[in-house]
Amino acid sequence: MSSPKTRAERPRRTPVAHLGTLEVLDHTHREIVDMLARMHLLIEELEVRGIDESARKLAQDICRFFDETARPHHAAEEEIIFPELLNSGDPELVQHVKRLQQDHGWLEEDWLELAPQLRAVANGQSWYDIDLLRSGVPIYTELYRDHIALEETVVYPASRRFHHRNLLRDVPSGK
Repeated sequence: MSSPKTRAERPRRTPVAHLGTLEVLDHTHREIVDMLARMHLLIEELEVRGIDESARKLAQDICRFFDETARPHHAAEEEIIFPELLNSGDPELVQHVKRLQQDHGWLEEDWLELAPQLRAVANGQSWYDIDLLRSGVPIYTELYRDHIALEETVVYPASRRFHHRNLLRDVPSGK
């Protein structure tokens, strides 16, 4: 009886985004756009009716989404998508990724300003500042929309290309 063949150790590689991961991230972008629209709706409701049960529920949903989905989404991009692109050797792509990283910081800063106001509404507290929401939400929305557009038109397609190239590189040549 022959002994089983042992496999050679495979070199460690930097993890790359799987296509399924990119689909999940794309889906989160659609959810973000929807939630941004709901933030604008909340402001309209607050201006017309003030805090009622509908406004409280909407503010709770918004806070939960940005805390539990949108913010971790950025962390996933920073960990899974951005590293391979920053090491791509493509100066234009690297510049885009650095811009997106900067956007993540600004989006976080904006959220930290908006969140206490939204949490006050979610908790039925009347001390929220409608003027801060009225001025801050459009700025937050515009930055998010620009950010998502750059990711979906440049960065995610580049990540998909890198993933496909890595898959092809890993396929045995048959020789």
